[in-house]
Amino acid sequence: MTLAIRTLRVCASSTRPTAKSTATTDKKKAVVTAGKTFSDISAAVDAGLVKGCAPFEDGLDAFGFFNNIDQAEAQRYADVEITHGRVAMLAAIGVLVGEQVEGSSFLFDSQVTGPAINHFQQVPGLFWGLLGAFIFVVEASRVQQAWQDPFVADRLFLLKSDHVPGDYGFDPLSLGDGISDEELARHKMGELNNGRLAMIAISGMVGQELVNGLNLLPADDVMGLGFRLPGAQAGFRALEQACRGAPNEAECAKAFDAAERGGAAALENLLNQGSLLTSIFSAN
Repeated sequence: MTLAIRTLRVCASSTRPTAKSTATTDKKKAVVTAGKTFSDISAAVDAGLVKGCAPFEDGLDAFGFFNNIDQAEAQRYADVEITHGRVAMLAAIGVLVGEQVEGSSFLFDSQVTGPAINHFQQVPGLFWGLLGAFIFVVEASRVQQAWQDPFVADRLFLLKSDHVPGDYGFDPLSLGDGISDEELARHKMGELNNGRLAMIAISGMVGQELVNGLNLLPADDVMGLGFRLPGAQAGFRALEQACRGAPNEAECAKAFDAAERGGAAALENLLNQGSLLTSIFSAN
C-alpha cells in the first residue's frame, strides 16, 4: 500500500494541467453523441471528455475499456470516476478521523469501537435511516441534474449530451466564482488526481484492517513493537490470538490495549537502559 501511495503521489501532486488538457477541456466543451465512438482513450482525451496527467497525458487504459467505446458510455465512465473519487476521499478521511474519536462520549454514547470497517454495524438503526435518506436526496439531485429522462431517451443510463463529467453545480462556498479558466482547470485536475489516489488508499486501508483486525494507525506501531522488542512479544502473541479470524470486538480491543501498553513499557525500559538501537539491530 505504501509503495502504491508513493507512486501515485507523483500524479496527485502534479495538479497543474498540461497544455493539452487545458486547451481541450476548458476552451472547448465536449459534446457527446450517443452511437458515435472513440477509437481509444487518447481520442476521448483529445475531445476533452477524459483527463490525463503526467506521465500519462494521453490517458491510461491498461485493459482497453475505451477501445471503440460509445461516446455516451465514455462520458458515463468519466463521470463515475470523479464520483467514486469524491466518495473515496470522504471515506479515507472518515476512517482516519473515526478511529481517532471512537469511544468518545459525545459519539453514540461511546459504543462504537474497534477498526473502522466495523463501525457502521455498531451505530443505531436511526443513523442508518438518516444516512439512507441523505444518500437518496443526493442521488435524486444527481439524476435530475445530469441524466436524461429514461422514458424519453433512446436507451437507459444516458447522461445529457452537454453534461460535463463531475459538474453538478454544487459550490456552496462559491470557490469557483471569479477565477480564470486555467485556475479552474488546475483545481479540477487536482480533485481528479486526489480522487484517484484516494480510491487506491481506501482499498489499502480496508484490506489491512480485514487482514489484521486492528485500527489503522496504531496497528503498524503495535506490530513493529511486537516483532522487535523482546518485552512486547508476549502481548503481541496474545493480540494475534484474540483478533484472528472473526474476533470478539471487546476481547480484541482489550488485547490491543494490553499489547500497546506492553510495547510502550518495553520501549521505555530499553530507552532507560540506553540499548534501543542494539536491540533493534539484533532482532533483524
